[in-house]
Formats: sequence, structure tokens, C-alpha cells
Amino acid sequence: MLTQTNSAGPDAPGPRTPDAILSALDPEQREVALALTGPVVVLAGAGTGKTRAITHRIAYGVRVGAYKPTGLLAVTFTARAAGEMRTRLRQLGVQGVQARTFHAAALRQLSYFWPRVVGGAPPRLQEHKAQLVAEAARRLGLSVDRVAVRDLSSEVEWAKVSLVTADDYEKATALTGRPAPSGYDTQEVSRLIAAYEDVKTERGVIDFEDVLLMLADMLNSHPAVADEVRSQYRHFVVDEYQDVSPLQQFLLDQWLGGRKELCVVGDPSQTIYSFTGATPRHLLEFRRTYPDAQEIRLVRDYRSTPQVVHLGNSVLRRAGRDGGAHQALELVAQREPGPPVAFQAYDDDEAEAKGVATRAARLITSGTVRPSEIAVLYRTNAQSEAFEAAFADAGVGYQVRGGERFFQRKEVRDALVLLRGAARSADPQLAMPDQVRDILAAAGWADQAPAARGAARERWDAMQALVTLADDLAASAPPDAPATVAGLVAELDERAAAQHAPTVEGVTLASLHAAKGLEWDAVFLAGMSEGLMPISLAETDAAVHEERRLLYVGITRARVHLELSYARSRNPGGRATRKRTRFLDGLWPEDRRAPRTRTASRSPGHVELTDERDVALYEALRDWRLEVARETDKPAYTVLTDSTLAAIAETRPSGTAELARVNGIGPAKIDRYGATILAIVAAARGL
Repeated sequence: MLTQTNSAGPDAPGPRTPDAILSALDPEQREVALALTGPVVVLAGAGTGKTRAITHRIAYGVRVGAYKPTGLLAVTFTARAAGEMRTRLRQLGVQGVQARTFHAAALRQLSYFWPRVVGGAPPRLQEHKAQLVAEAARRLGLSVDRVAVRDLSSEVEWAKVSLVTADDYEKATALTGRPAPSGYDTQEVSRLIAAYEDVKTERGVIDFEDVLLMLADMLNSHPAVADEVRSQYRHFVVDEYQDVSPLQQFLLDQWLGGRKELCVVGDPSQTIYSFTGATPRHLLEFRRTYPDAQEIRLVRDYRSTPQVVHLGNSVLRRAGRDGGAHQALELVAQREPGPPVAFQAYDDDEAEAKGVATRAARLITSGTVRPSEIAVLYRTNAQSEAFEAAFADAGVGYQVRGGERFFQRKEVRDALVLLRGAARSADPQLAMPDQVRDILAAAGWADQAPAARGAARERWDAMQALVTLADDLAASAPPDAPATVAGLVAELDERAAAQHAPTVEGVTLASLHAAKGLEWDAVFLAGMSEGLMPISLAETDAAVHEERRLLYVGITRARVHLELSYARSRNPGGRATRKRTRFLDGLWPEDRRAPRTRTASRSPGHVELTDERDVALYEALRDWRLEVARETDKPAYTVLTDSTLAAIAETRPSGTAELARVNGIGPAKIDRYGATILAIVAAARGL
């Protein structure tokens, strides 16, 4: 199997020559890197190295002179992803490429052109809508509480990113079947959207959506501004394209100005933000928009073991055509087999939290997995409380993703002040990591973590993350340019701007949505019961399909260890009324036939199967099947079904007669594929 590292990591600076850049890629990734002219659409499954592919494409293009670094704009959806892209490009020796979120790129351009086009300074940016929405509701006489303000704020945001005005809101929601927030009708929400805009205007502020709208309008209505931007940026890359909103697409169209130098990357099976206005339509219809577009598929999964990949594929396969199963990329695992996926049922939520904490602690104490490489993922943020208590009781450090931001913590801000001051007088003869340790000791850091948990341990964990980052930078620095304290400060400043926090050594507790784009060695998916997965609010077929994709995203966060669990009741001693999620029907162990012996065919001449397949052989056969499907431009299952491949992997036939006994492979397919299949089996047997 192929091996490939997806993380940036503290490795030495990457290859800089064109040939060396290409040699680090697999055949499909190399195809992406060589597709230097647009339009290009890359359909990239989870763990297939899409960031590697597009950063190497940029680096290769720069090295061969196809791109000017400052003439390429790469946009993605999170500051962390943009920061990682910049880090990887820097490791590849490429400087000057603009890698930003849509909002960051738009705000930069709007701020630059506003004085020239409008005059004066641009309006103040209002980061949160809640206060303005509450004021708009008060003016309309609407009764609102904190939850209602949150829901109405989300609805205002959905309307704006969907390019739906207050006048169009009722019609748009009727066409899409989108319900108004609980307790309100569409007419009230329509009036609220108009009132919200009035409040903003009176206060002289704009929101994040206005940044994109105003810049797009400026480019659309001022040819001189559009010409300047388009002459600056001649090539565009858009990551996570399945999450683009109509507003973001409108801005992208203005940036392009009818040109086709565009490369988009996405996975329709990871569309999990439809409720915010994101839509995979632009990704799925890219080749309709650009008939001459080159399409490349990345399906080699370097992240997860075959066991994890198989479960993820199986969950999507059960979605049916309406759920997008025909559009899903069937991933092919490249890692060696790992432990089987674990499934656990608990009596109640408290027992589930304690059980997960105990099993995570066992992984840590055995030395199998570091705390920072473990995650507990759940559907709603309200579920975190039980796990926080359980991990605290177990004496295991944790961090809640979505809590206080790393660079806003007082101990981190204080440490940055000390590091910035010390950078001016640092001794270049001393190793940077040693200097950092001495500096942070003044802020309370010590070589050993405090025995007690709580605030003291959290402060130490945050400073230890800075120490670890210093070690990583020093290890990756070339011998002729050793790392310095000033370099560390610059790295931290860049990370702070991008909210790309260094790794804190503790188990991550996060919602499934917050886990998008991340990965861990061990993942616990908790609360896998109806009402939580899918969540009870998912009342339409489309919403349920999105919940399935959310589960798929959770599964594919795991590299090696994966455990799914649910609780039969909410409270200890409560009635066991909960049912396991429908998404795992046929996949949960107790659903499988006991004693796992079945007849593979209606014919008495066929073999008995026990499902004890050769996993490596099974994956090799699926890899071969994918290649055949591509060459013949047919769906993979029309070559041979999964069950047929599984039967071959179990029986490992040594000749045509034995192969003919496998259900699903008749004379025609033996004539067409028999020799190749037997060769693959022989190779797996070492013959």
C-alpha cells in the first residue's frame, strides 16, 4: 500500500525543484499538479491529500514559471485551513501567494478601495449580529429571548449569503421548503430582515456578509477597480468548494471576470453546512458551467485504516440515490489494516461519558495514543458537559473546541509579550528552544506539568504548546538558518491572525461540525441515537441526508481507532427508550447474522462464507475495480459488487474453477477479468 503524510508536521523544508515537487505525489495528485491551466475541478475524498495536491500544484506552477506567486489567490473557509495552506507553501519554498478565507480576502480588498471609491474610512465591522437583531425585534414588537435571537441571527445570515432580500424572503423559503425559526412566521422574519438592515445603517456598521456584497458590487459597478483586481490576480484556487454559498460564488464570479483560470476542490459527501446557505450545486454542476473543465478524482485515503474507510463508505452507500450515494467518492484505503471499529451501547448518558473517558485513558496510559491525538465528537454542544465531568474525574486533560480561543487566553497573551521583548535581545549563540523555556519559566511554565487538574493545568498546557511549537520550528529549520526567538514570534503572530493555534496536549471535545477539517489517531463518536443522529430538528429528507453526511465526516476524522456509542436512556435509572441511529442499521455488530455463517449463493455448488476476509486482498481488489471503472467510464459496482470482492478475498481462489464458485462472477466476467483477479489473489498470497 502507498504511504503518505497529510499533515504539515515539523519536517525539513520540502522539495523545491519541479521534479522533486511532483515526485512527492501519487498519480492522481500529480495529475492535479500538472493541470496548471483552468478550469479544473478536483473531487477529493476525506484523507486523500487534497491540500497536498493543491499546494504542490501551486508550488509546481511557480517553479516552472506558470504562476507569479503574487498573482494567485487561494481561498478557503476557515482561517486555520488558510494558515495551514500558507505553512505548506512556505515549506515548499513558495512565498507571496495569498491564501485567505473569502472574508479575509474581501475585507482586505474592500478596505483598500473604499477610500478611493466611496471616500473616508470604511464602516466599522460588526462581528456579531445578536445585539442588532435584538434591537430590530424590539422595534417590531417581537418577543425574543437569547435562543430566539440566536435563531433569528442565523436566519438573517442565511438570507444574506443566499442573496435573498427581505422582499424575496417569503417566496424563497416557500420554494425551498425552509421553515422559519420556531415561534415566528415568514412574514415576521421578512420584516425583521428589513429592520435589521435599518439598524445597521443607523449605527454606521456592516456585517461579514456586507463585506462580500459590497466588494462584489464595487467590482461589478466600477470597471477600473475590477481591472486592477483582475490584473493582480490571474489564477484562483477554491478549497472546500462544496461549501460555497451563492454570495461567495457571486464574488468569485466578479474576481474572475469571465476568465477560466480557476481550480476548485471539494467533496459533495462532506456538505454539512446547508443550513447556513452552503450548497454543493456549484461543485456538482462545475462541468456544466465549464464544459471544457478537467475533472480529477482523489480517492486514495492515506488518513484512515481499511476498517474506518469501509465503515465510511458503507454509511454513504446506504444513503440511496436521493441521498447522493451515486455522487459519493468510494475511498480506497492506503494504510495497513488496524483494529476493528468498536461499537458500544451504554445504559445512560453518564455511563457513556464515563465509559468513553475510561477507554480514552486506557489508550493514553498504554502509550498507544497521545491525549492530543484523541477526540470525542458529538452532535450538539450541550453534550460536552457530561464528558468534561467524566474526563476531569478520570484525571485526563481535555480541551473543548469552540471554547475560549487560544490566542485570547491571558497566559498566552502574557507569554507573547515576554517572547516579543526577549526577541530583541536574544543571544544568537543559544538554541532557540532553550531560550524559550527560560523566558516562559518567568510566566509560570515548568518542565513538569502540575499534578492538579483545573485552571493551573490548563495554563501549563497552553504554555507547553508554545514550547512544543518552538521545538518543532527548531527541528524544521535548515542548518544554515537556525530558528530564532524572533522567528517564533513572527510565526505566532501569523498564527494568531489566522486563529491557527498550536497543539495543546489534551483530549479534544468537539461537535461534529467543529471537527470538520481535523483528524486524530483515535475518535469516539458519542450519542449515536435517534434524536441526536439524526437530530430531531432534521424534519425533511434533505436535512436527514445532511445528518448522514455529518456522521460520515465524523467517521473519517479517525486515523486508526474508532468507536461509536450511544446510551439507551438519558438519565441513570431511566427507561431504555432510545434507539440506535438508523444510519448504522446493518452495520452495528448485533445486526449482523450470527454465527456469521451464510450461503453465498442460491446454488449448492457455491461456497460457504464466514466474513473472515483478507482485508489487504479485499482493498487490493477494490483498488483494481476502481481502475477498471475509470477506464470503462462505468460505476464500480457494475464491474463486481462489494460482496463478490469480499467473497474472493475470503476464499482466495487459486484457479478458474474455484473462482467460478464465487457468487456474482459468471463466465463472461471470468473471461474478462479472471486472469487479472487470480493474479491479484496470487500476489496477496505471496505466490
